[in-house]
Amino acid sequence: WPSIYVGMDVIVNQETPPHLDKVSAPSLLDLLVSLGTHAQFHVSDLSSIFGYQPGTMVYLAGKLLHHSVPKWEKGERIALA
Repeated sequence: WPSIYVGMDVIVNQETPPHLDKVSAPSLLDLLVSLGTHAQFHVSDLSSIFGYQPGTMVYLAGKLLHHSVPKWEKGERIALA
């Protein structure tokens, strides 16, 4: 399908350590979509933790803000990034 994004990652059952997105443009926002069980979404540069329930969509300046999803207790974690 047509998209303004150059790529898409499907992340399944993986802990995502704090990182910056290297291929993102600093002037654009990345779209993250949670499809699995409940998790938390951390933006360490803002000292913030957000709920990341299934269906949550996050627009983030991923090249500028360190972000992560820590280990979760149980269930399936699926995310599109």
